[in-house]
Amino acid sequence: MQSGSAPILREVTQNNERARRIQETSLDRPEKTRIITISNQKGGVGKTTTAVNLAASLAGKGMRVLVIDLDPQGNASTALGVDHHNKVLGSYEVLVQGLPMTDAVRPSPEHENLLCLPATINLAGAEIEMVDVSGRELVLRNALNQYLASVERIDYVFIDSPPSLGLLTVNALSAATEVLVPIQCEYYALEGVTQLVSNIERIKRGLNPELVVSSILLTMFDNRTNLSTDVAQEVRRFFPTQTLEATIPRSVRLSEAPSFGQTAITYDPKNTGSLAYQEAAIELAQRGATL
Repeated sequence: MQSGSAPILREVTQNNERARRIQETSLDRPEKTRIITISNQKGGVGKTTTAVNLAASLAGKGMRVLVIDLDPQGNASTALGVDHHNKVLGSYEVLVQGLPMTDAVRPSPEHENLLCLPATINLAGAEIEMVDVSGRELVLRNALNQYLASVERIDYVFIDSPPSLGLLTVNALSAATEVLVPIQCEYYALEGVTQLVSNIERIKRGLNPELVVSSILLTMFDNRTNLSTDVAQEVRRFFPTQTLEATIPRSVRLSEAPSFGQTAITYDPKNTGSLAYQEAAIELAQRGATL
């Protein structure tokens, strides 16, 4: 055997073992629907990648999962294989026009247990159009509550919020019971997180007393660099109970999958990044909400 092939063989062996453990793990349904907003106003930290891959992982474990796409770019809709051109009904119509979510939620071809409320480019103007709406911060919460009361039990709702602290994100946080914050293992990783936590506390006091930062997920981790290790240690020091043990590595396959209208979970299920998201989903489910 060539010396260069040994590390590759070792990684394949390890990934096969990880896949076996994931396959053998069964999950209990939560006592009530867990509504989790994926939030970080810093862009490029893996919010959408996290939302869709956690959702697909849990759907594969028998959970009924809804992904709400609140980002005008519609990347979560793309990754879930759900149409989101400007003639598609989606989160814009729900927020601005009062459309019931039952008229806009679509099944994802990813999995029979996976649903999506798509986002179109129309959503880019929603914040301006909602300025004069009464109770504008709670529009999504009210619509989601009505939807959950009218359909078969949903176990998890993941809300993919835009990289800002505008009205769309306020709606996402007001509708949720939990916040999951992806933090990239790079320089200035914690920059802005303090502001995010402060804003979450404001929303908790003024709009949503149930809201809690339940989970921190380390993304773009590279175990070959001291920087990633140092950042991971710093995050765990700041958030010792919330930080998941699972870390998401840098992976080309994670980035490629959406271009095929898929999550990484179906695109390449035994890729290191896919396995990490499946492990994170299991951990998230087993932990339950940290209330």
